[in-house]
Amino acid sequence: MYPTSLTQLARGNPFSAPLFSLQKVEEPQQSLHGQRTRRLAAAATADEDVSCEFGSSKYYALCGFGGILSCGITHTAVVPLDLVKCRIQVSPDKYKSIGNGFAVTLREDGVRGLAKGWAPTFIGYSMQGLCKFGFYEVFKIFYSDLLGEENTYLWRTSLYLAASASAEFFADIALAPMEACKVRIQTQPGYANTLRECAPKMYAEEGLWAFYKGVVPLWMRQIPYTMMKFACFERTVEMFYKYVVPKPRSECSKPEQLVVTFVAGYIAGVFCAIVSHPADSVVSVLNKEKGSTAVQVLKRLGPKGVWKGLIARIIMIGTLTALQWFIYDSVKVYFRLPRPPPPEMPESLKKKLGLTE
Repeated sequence: MYPTSLTQLARGNPFSAPLFSLQKVEEPQQSLHGQRTRRLAAAATADEDVSCEFGSSKYYALCGFGGILSCGITHTAVVPLDLVKCRIQVSPDKYKSIGNGFAVTLREDGVRGLAKGWAPTFIGYSMQGLCKFGFYEVFKIFYSDLLGEENTYLWRTSLYLAASASAEFFADIALAPMEACKVRIQTQPGYANTLRECAPKMYAEEGLWAFYKGVVPLWMRQIPYTMMKFACFERTVEMFYKYVVPKPRSECSKPEQLVVTFVAGYIAGVFCAIVSHPADSVVSVLNKEKGSTAVQVLKRLGPKGVWKGLIARIIMIGTLTALQWFIYDSVKVYFRLPRPPPPEMPESLKKKLGLTE
C-alpha cells in the first residue's frame, strides 16, 4: 500500500513528523450517554484497579496536587544552590564559581543565609507545579481529541510540545510574583530577608508591575524548558521501554517503573537546563535591578555573559527534573490514577501502512 522506505521511516524515526496525512476512517466510539470517550491514542490505561476515570475532574485535580508536591518540594530543597546560581549570574566578579559562591555566602551570611528566599520559592513553585502538571494533562487530552487517534500517534511529539507550552503559559503567570520576590531577596543583600518584608516593599516602590515585569523573560525561560522537559521525558520513557528495559512495562513492578521515570527525568533535565539558561540569566538580572528591560539586560550580558552559572544550573535542574517526575509519578501510583503505557501504533494505522495482514 505504501512504499517500504516509508514504512521503515514510520517505524524507526520517532522524532520526525509524518510525511503523509491520513484520513479518518472510523467514527469515534460513543459512550452509553452519547459522549465521546476520553482516551489518548494508543495510550489506554492498563486493566488495573484505578481510583478514577482517565481525564475526569478527579484525575486532573490529583495531577495538579502531584504537581504542587513535585515542584514545591524540589525547588525548595535546592534553594541554597539556586541562591548561589543567581548570585553568580548577577555578580560574577564577586561569586566566581559554585564553590566560591558557597564560601562567600557562608562567610557573609552564615548557614541561614543559604536558605534566603525559601518562602517565595515554595509558594511560587507550588502554584507553578499545580498549573504546569495539571494543565498539561488537560491540554494533552484536549489536543488529542482534536487530532484523533491516528494523528495523535503520528504527531505525538508535537502534541507533547503544544500541551506543555500551553500549560506553562499559565503556570508562569502564577509563578511570576513569587519569583520576583525570591530573586530580590537572594541577590540584593540588605533589601529584605523575608517574603513579608520584600513583597510590601516592592509594591510600595514600583507598584504591581514589580511582580510581573519579569513575566515575559520568564516565558522565554520556562516555556522552552517545559517543552523540553515534557517532550524529552515522554519520548525517553517510550524509547527506554522499547530499547533498554528487557521486558514490557506491564511486566515491570511499580518500583522498576519509577526507576525508569527518574532516569528519563534526569536526561530531560540536562537538556532543559541548556535550552533555558540564557533567559534564566536575564530573569535573574532583571528582577535584581530597577527600571531595566529584558532587551537592555540581554545586550549588557552579551553572548558569553548569558551562560554564566550553567554548570550549577545543569546540576540543579537535572536533579530537580528527575525528582519532580519521580514524585509526580509516585503520587499517581499512590492515588491509583490511570497511568497509560507508552504509546503504540493503532491497529487502524498499522493496516493503512501494511504492517498487518
